[in-house]
Amino acid sequence: MRFRYYKLHYKFDYRLAVALLAMLPGAALAHGFGRLYTLPVPLWLYGWGAAATLIVSFVVAALFLSTPATPIKSGALPLNTALVRRGIPPLRLFAVFILLLCIATGFLGHRDPLRNFSLTFFWIIFVLLFTYLTLFVGNFYAALNPWRSLADGVGRVWRGFCHGRVDYPKALADWPALLLYLGFIWFELFGTGRPKPLATFLTAYTVLNLLGVWLVGARSWFRHCEFFSVFFRLIALMAPLDYQRGENNAPGKLYLRWPFTGLLHERPAHISTVAFALAMLSTTAFDGLKAAQPWTMLFWGDPTGWMTQWQGVPPINAIKVFLPWYTAWNTFCLLASPFLYLGLYLLTLKLAKLFTGSQRSVSQLALDFGYTLLPIAFVYHLTHYATLILNHGMKIISLASDPFGWQWNLFGTLHRFRAPILPDMGVVWHSQVGLILLGHIVSVWIAHRIALRVFGTRGKAMASQLPMLALMIGFTIAGLWILAQPLTTLRFL
Repeated sequence: MRFRYYKLHYKFDYRLAVALLAMLPGAALAHGFGRLYTLPVPLWLYGWGAAATLIVSFVVAALFLSTPATPIKSGALPLNTALVRRGIPPLRLFAVFILLLCIATGFLGHRDPLRNFSLTFFWIIFVLLFTYLTLFVGNFYAALNPWRSLADGVGRVWRGFCHGRVDYPKALADWPALLLYLGFIWFELFGTGRPKPLATFLTAYTVLNLLGVWLVGARSWFRHCEFFSVFFRLIALMAPLDYQRGENNAPGKLYLRWPFTGLLHERPAHISTVAFALAMLSTTAFDGLKAAQPWTMLFWGDPTGWMTQWQGVPPINAIKVFLPWYTAWNTFCLLASPFLYLGLYLLTLKLAKLFTGSQRSVSQLALDFGYTLLPIAFVYHLTHYATLILNHGMKIISLASDPFGWQWNLFGTLHRFRAPILPDMGVVWHSQVGLILLGHIVSVWIAHRIALRVFGTRGKAMASQLPMLALMIGFTIAGLWILAQPLTTLRFL
């Protein structure tokens, strides 16, 4: 969904294009631009170049990185100045106000997604822009989380509300957050893209958070179950600023560190956190894959002939019958994707264990290297969706003056910045290639530093990273192929 406006790009039978157009969300954003772009060189050449770059980076890391990742001490900057004491509470209230405004405009505002504040703010400003800002400013979502602010507000009038009624089961770890995250992605990809369903989702999620806090307490709920908290906490591991929320009304603290070093000095406590990190990667890849013609034809092309034999006509001629099956098939693939990636990740570590003769179990190695793929997950997200901020994000300036679409002009900006910014497609493509390579190179270096710490010697560290290098090359080539699909195939408007 992500406020996407799909422009289909299929070259096969026009009936299939029309049918698929009918079943996709009415308001949807793709990461392409709706017109043909011919790559300067063949895609396979980009793949070879990317693979060669990763191999060179691996060799350089093996030759020149000799010190393992060790904890570094950084000065803590306590957030107890008058500016922060006065600044954080208004920002928290503002975050709650924006949440309530999104709900109100979703239910009461204009039905046109382009004229409704909630869709642009939630999907573009919060889900996208705030994610990218977190890479630079750290986990300030922990301080501004509107659902936590609401829970704290209830706790002020209902003593003991935030303490919970039962102890949170340790075995659950971050599995609830992963389940909710996958449900959110399903709503994003297969929802209608209209204001009212979004308002309903935000209302239901608000009630769920309050019930969760009442049941297991605020600390456990926002640590393990509220998926935005887990998502932004993982993104913030790569930030140069590390914000730690204070407990029991204590002031928070801010730590300054080198970018990406949080990946070296933090370790997931449970495999569910690793699965969540892999879900961040797999769901973004699936979003790009499901719009690709080869993937669509796996279903509608009926390669086995079973569906045609069942109905007596090709699937495209029985769209009403097969549409629910198509949605179910995509849903299954979406939900299975994190576990497919987890299986590949564990297989890679099994090979690393064999290559090094390490006594550490695969489960221990999975936690040791659990955060090494986060840079790849982030750049995948960035390359797929960042252009949406240019295309639609600027509209928030005009929508702020008229959030309900009632022709208000509260701030005098109603007619400003309404046109999308459309960057040159060649610039976008090469930027995407560069970002994907950068993310994989950072992951290679982070993984090698951790390998030096885990396996002890440079030789074992290098041997352990050979399977990981193969996995990252595979991710790189797959990522480039997925990105190229909307750019190199023609679209029907």
